[in-house]
Formats: sequence, structure tokens, C-alpha cells
Amino acid sequence: MTRTHLSLLIAASLAGAMLAGCSKPQPAASDTPAPVAAAPTTAPQAAAPQAANPDVLRFKIGALDAAALKDGDIDAPNDGKTFAIGQPAEAVNALLSAAGQPTDVLHLSIQPLLVRSGDRVLLFDTGAADASFARAGRLPASLRAAGVEPSQVTDIFLSHQHPDHTGGLLTKEGKLAFPNASIHLSAPEWESLKKDRDSAKLVAAMTPKVATFQPGAAIVPGVVTAVAVDGHTPGHSAYEIASGDQRLLYIGDTAHHFVISVQRPEWTVQYDMNAPLAQASRRALLQRAADGNLRLYAVHFPFPGLGHVKAQGEGFVWVPEN
Repeated sequence: MTRTHLSLLIAASLAGAMLAGCSKPQPAASDTPAPVAAAPTTAPQAAAPQAANPDVLRFKIGALDAAALKDGDIDAPNDGKTFAIGQPAEAVNALLSAAGQPTDVLHLSIQPLLVRSGDRVLLFDTGAADASFARAGRLPASLRAAGVEPSQVTDIFLSHQHPDHTGGLLTKEGKLAFPNASIHLSAPEWESLKKDRDSAKLVAAMTPKVATFQPGAAIVPGVVTAVAVDGHTPGHSAYEIASGDQRLLYIGDTAHHFVISVQRPEWTVQYDMNAPLAQASRRALLQRAADGNLRLYAVHFPFPGLGHVKAQGEGFVWVPEN
């Protein structure tokens, strides 16, 4: 998402409470000697297991362990300036209402993807961190809740350069948040990022770790293959993750909103650098996914972003996994 457009959105906070206990009264005295208490015959009760973290959803890709990691949320106004540009408000609102969605704001989730492959720990995108347009920055906690320290990540795969995908690369001190990870992105995307003056600090920190690839390359043979999806940015990439005969397609920003982007893929999105090309690429990928019943991971769809698309009317419909 562009840095100039996404600066008007807000942050939220949390609060908590405490309980106190009470003591048990002593029994009244008795003339009858009390029986000697028997020694306990059972082992002490184990501590209750921890509740599942709502920001982490574990799942499998064949034999690979994977997890959706919640980083935060973005709220984009439904004002015709970001999504469905040039479309009648009545048509946009009718589409949202039919899907049970509000018509004043478009909710986008942010959830990077974690995959373990042998001794490699793979992270797909890094969230928005402290970007002003998002309520984000939960990725480090989500990652640790999934049992991974940032220093254990060996490979980062960037779909593209926008700050809701690269924001988590640096700490607040400007150092690499994942110091031992190679950073994979397409060669055209890297060339574009290096020319962005607003990204000079990020580029300087990334440079020693960057590993570029040509669009469509097999990056981790047999496990991760890049899939070029043109139009959003100069080198935007989806990623196919494979294990045995199982596949998962991480779609990056091919589609942003689970209703508008899927049901009306040709509607213009302000975030797309080349809107006509992005619209054609979006429809082609959704058509391929519907025809092949592909399992998708959508970083901006409602958490955890796992599901399929099916053909419906003039577009498609998102079917999340239960």
C-alpha cells in the first residue's frame, strides 16, 4: 500500500483487571482425637494448559508445519478513493451489505505466514509494525507464541515493497529485526525499492541480506516457488509453497478485500501501480485458483486468511477454511 495514501488511520489499546482470594475458617475444637490424615496417594495435579493464542493459527501444508501470525489491521474508508474507484456507491454498498459487511469502512487484516521446512524457518512478509495507517506491530509476539524467536528465522520472502509488508523488517532502533535471515524479493522489486527515497534507511539495513530472484524462480527447490502477479508493484510476487502433493499459494496483494477484490476483480484499486494490468492479473489468478481448487493464503483477508475461491456470477466468492 502506498506510503502517501495510507496515513489517516488509527491505533487501539488494551486494559486488564485482577482478583483477590479469601482464607478458609478453622474447624471448631473437639474432645475426640482427630484421626491421623492419610498420606496422599495421587500425584499433584498438573497445571492447566495454556489457552490457544488468538493471534496464531497452526496448520499443515503436507508435512510442513505452518502458522498464520496476526500482526494487526487496517481500516480503509469506503469512499470510492481507495477501492472500487469510479463505481457507483450504491453498487459497492449493495455488494458489501449482501456479504454482511459494513458500508462505511473496509476492514483489512494483516497476517504474515510462518512455515518450517527442515532446519529452515520461513517467514512470508513482515507486517506493518508501527506504520501510522495501521493498528499493527503484533508480529514479534505472535512469532514467539508460535515458538520462534526472530533470530531463528532463516528466510524472509517479501511479496513487495509496501510498508504493510516490509514494516517489520527493522526494529525501532533501525536494526534488522531478523538478523540471521536472508531477505528474498524479486530483482525488479529490489531495483524499484532502491529508488524510493523514503526507503533509504530500510534499503541500507537490508542490503547485506538481500537475495534477489527472477520472477517465477524456484527459490527453495521443491518448497518455495515465486509466482509473478503483475501490476501491483514492479516486481510483485505470490509464492507457491509445496510439500508432497500439497500446495498453498500465498497471494500477497493480488487481492486486498475478501468481498470487493474477489467478487469484482476488475474494479480499480488505488494501491495498484498499473491498475489495468493488476486487474487482469487478479482475475487470472482467481480463475486459476477456482479452476484448480487451489488452497490460498490471503494476507489481508479475515484472519487467518486460509481458504479457496469459487466461481460465482461475474466474479468469484471467498470460501474460508473452517
